Amino acid sequence: MSAVFVLDARTATAHFPGIGRYVANLARAMGPLLGPEERLILLHDPTPPSPWDLSTLAGGAVSVVDVPLSPFSLRQQWAVPRLLRRLGADLYHSPYYLMPYWPGVPTVLTVYDLIPLLFPQYVSLRARWLFRWTIALSQFVATSIIAISRTTSGDLQTILGVKSDKVTVIPLAPDPAFYPRSPTETEPVRRQYGLPESFVLYVGSNKPHKNLAGLVEAWSYLTFHVSRFTLLIAGVWDPRYPQPRLLAERLGLQNIRWLGPVPEADLPALYSMADLFVFPSLYEGFGLPVLEAMACGVPVVCSNTSSLPEVAGDAALLVDPTDIRALAAAMERALTDEHLRAEMRARGLERARRFTWEEAARRTLDVYRRVLGRI
Repeated sequence: MSAVFVLDARTATAHFPGIGRYVANLARAMGPLLGPEERLILLHDPTPPSPWDLSTLAGGAVSVVDVPLSPFSLRQQWAVPRLLRRLGADLYHSPYYLMPYWPGVPTVLTVYDLIPLLFPQYVSLRARWLFRWTIALSQFVATSIIAISRTTSGDLQTILGVKSDKVTVIPLAPDPAFYPRSPTETEPVRRQYGLPESFVLYVGSNKPHKNLAGLVEAWSYLTFHVSRFTLLIAGVWDPRYPQPRLLAERLGLQNIRWLGPVPEADLPALYSMADLFVFPSLYEGFGLPVLEAMACGVPVVCSNTSSLPEVAGDAALLVDPTDIRALAAAMERALTDEHLRAEMRARGLERARRFTWEEAARRTLDVYRRVLGRI
């Protein structure tokens, strides 16, 4: 019996870097795993800029249909269901909670985290209300939910009352582009950004739950022995949260550089050049940068909260992100012990190899087939 799976890839744009990476890698890995009677259709919005060219995935049992319609558009509520009927869809997979809420076919939803509900102090009342209403509506509509970690699965059950048998945990994986890069590959990136020889790296936004101010304060406690290192902070900067920079200025820290957003193509080289990657987030639905750093052979210090222990296992130094002195001590220990860093590199590479998009795609297709009663 034939089956047509529709994966909504309209979020594979520069506006959704994390979700875009998820959708693009999942779609790429699913194509070769489709059964002889199965087809995969990707809905693609060609309007906004995107680091991912989904058109290259078309061929065989995979096709790409252009839908110039934003997930923020009200028109998707009737336009996407109409398109699903025209395509003969048997199943619709939305990787985002802003979706058509009456798709007309069995629906799979991917949920990453419930941060607006877990950290309400960082979100406006209007945004919090809108998130609660739309995430509740999306999980009600969904026949099955994919959570990217056991932590997110638990939050869905505790906060939204989702039944455990409705949720399948399928972890993310690093993009295949993340692997240790040679000096020949990294040197152009070093020159382009004027990077120092020795640095500690953070990749992520400056949203309050990322605990960037805590990292800056911890950095101020490092001793003279590691003063040759620079702290590089890369990622999208939200002007609503200037506290980390203001704190660095107040503390007079000269050895911090703010790189801002870094193109996807430059990230593997940036990771590969780092002496240490630090990720002190208070909460993560998954924490993909930890795996990306490990896949590039970089030792990692990260938080012992939320999903991060699930991701890091025993391959990182785990620390309470609210204990600033402990965070500083963990960074100093890693930076002053070359033998420890070598051991962490080896463990990290092995840990990262356990997470693959092929496995994520296989398990996602199993969810599709189970929803349709094919297994």
